[in-house]
Amino acid sequence: MKQLLRLSLMFGFAMIAFIALAQKPQIVFENLEHDFGTFKESDGVQTTTFKFANEGSVPLILSNVRASCGCTTPKWTREPIAPNSTGEIQVSYNPKNRPGSFNKTVMVNSNAENGTTVLRITGKVEEREKTLAEMYPRKIGALRVKTNHISFSRMKENETKTQDLELVNDTDKPIKVGFRTVPDHITVKVEPATIPVNGKGKLIVTYNAKEANTYGFASHRLYLSIDGSNDYRASVGVSATIEEDFGSLTPEELAKAPVATFSETTHDFGEMKQGDKKDHTFMLTNDGKSELIIRNVRSSCGCTAVAPAKKVIAPGESAPIKVTFDSRGKRGRQSKSITVITNDPKTPTSMLRISCNITT
Repeated sequence: MKQLLRLSLMFGFAMIAFIALAQKPQIVFENLEHDFGTFKESDGVQTTTFKFANEGSVPLILSNVRASCGCTTPKWTREPIAPNSTGEIQVSYNPKNRPGSFNKTVMVNSNAENGTTVLRITGKVEEREKTLAEMYPRKIGALRVKTNHISFSRMKENETKTQDLELVNDTDKPIKVGFRTVPDHITVKVEPATIPVNGKGKLIVTYNAKEANTYGFASHRLYLSIDGSNDYRASVGVSATIEEDFGSLTPEELAKAPVATFSETTHDFGEMKQGDKKDHTFMLTNDGKSELIIRNVRSSCGCTAVAPAKKVIAPGESAPIKVTFDSRGKRGRQSKSITVITNDPKTPTSMLRISCNITT
């Protein structure tokens, strides 16, 4: 008797589950993937439609349809889809500035038994031909350039390097290029000096690190005269990071070289009221066997003043480097850096950091 009761209960539960399952909507798509093939970027937005049917016995509701990328936009049937009725999801792909192959997905959530369905679109975008303004987006006066900055990156103290910058004249008049101010350690010329209509020229810049007579990061501006104009905006930035050349040192000289050691490299001032100033002193010790020379000290912000007590530190001697932080005009969490460059061949560049939290 008990066995019969148990079987009846199991049969009853199975029937309930079957009925509940039968009452759920069923979403069935004609296709789950679409390949747009190869098309041009200039063809613009591409759209396809994924059609589906509700093969269940109760209305189907799409609760959410979301794409894996902002370049893919879905639109879908918002109203409940009755049993044996159909709906659709339009999926659009924007190829602007996206050349190359793509593979994107769209996640479809519904109240169907198979509640999550993944749709996929693929294709390949052929890059369109860029306009002159896109290839040369920056301007120096009436001239177009790809960039208005020339970086010589890392240079040894005795090196001389040359780089050039392409100049494009897309106006209807020839443009004559001259120079207003040029630093002494930089040589610059334009070939040709007058750039013809719809023509190109070159700004040729030579940087002499020895004559720059500095160490670390150095930046300058070259002010150009375009057709005799004195517009200060017609300029090109030039930068270089100049390093001391230790390549000629012998093993004996390296063994006797200075060694820069800081007591600490970070300091947190904690809470500061806006407008307050605070000082901190970093101690620099020469643990080497010859004089340690501070070549250069630079801070990342004008709000941070740095004052080394001396530039030449004897072996075994220590010297303070005082750092003053001015919080005027600042708010919230602040972090500033101080770069110290020495003649230590193993660690010529040291980075100190100060931080604080400014309350108003």
